[in-house]
Amino acid sequence: MELETKVLTCKHDGRDLPVYVARPAMVDSPLPAVIVIQEIFGVDDHIEDVVHRFAAAGYTAVTPDLYALGGKRPEAMTRERIASLRAFLRTLPIQSWMDPNARAEALKEKPEAERNNIEETLGILFSPNRDMDGYASQVSSVVRWLASSDAPEVRKIGCTGFCFGGGVTALTACIEPKLSAAVIFYGNSPESTKVEGVNCPVLGLYGGEDARVNDSVPAFAEAMAKAGKSFESHFYPGAPHAFFNDTNYTYRVEAARDAWARTLSFFTEYLSPA
Repeated sequence: MELETKVLTCKHDGRDLPVYVARPAMVDSPLPAVIVIQEIFGVDDHIEDVVHRFAAAGYTAVTPDLYALGGKRPEAMTRERIASLRAFLRTLPIQSWMDPNARAEALKEKPEAERNNIEETLGILFSPNRDMDGYASQVSSVVRWLASSDAPEVRKIGCTGFCFGGGVTALTACIEPKLSAAVIFYGNSPESTKVEGVNCPVLGLYGGEDARVNDSVPAFAEAMAKAGKSFESHFYPGAPHAFFNDTNYTYRVEAARDAWARTLSFFTEYLSPA
């Protein structure tokens, strides 16, 4: 399918936020929209490919570059710097990614300049002080931009995200009433006190071996049920974190195929015209 792609600009708190947009080139009428939220590694070839998949499925699909608020990423967060960090992390078992000692030991083998760059980027991406609510606020601005006359004309708006982006998607669902559906791919659950703000159905897709993320899901499900909100979850036995990312060794084709089908079915149900 031929796709029309472009980079447009959304405003968040008066600052420019770049948004990559794709939609079927042969369709002139308004379409439902899907916002795709990046993994912790930012908008990259994989995330843009997911945007293209949604566009080919009949959506106006967009991904905001959450690290480029103000119009440009800082030097330590460029795609090139993050790609270098990812190449380093792929040499480690995924369980070692959050282990400072294991990372430091592996980094000893790198030349000083490369080591310093990786440490700087890693320190930002894996900081425990990341403003997740701030990122959700950026996505909320994208939702409102899509619903305005300044953006491509769309119908209902859904949101999905992966890992970091899954957590941001969940938080966005808690604060943005214009969202019609949300799909969380192995993202951290929001605090139970925030679910009162959810106004759309939520689907959660999780790797069965991803205990760090999964441990928070029961409390989230209970809070959603008590608040009368719609939450459906599915766990894939044997699948690790990031099982959907087909550029990573964590990819699991059976889980990814089923999760994609569930996502498309969910968005068809909740984003189709009434």
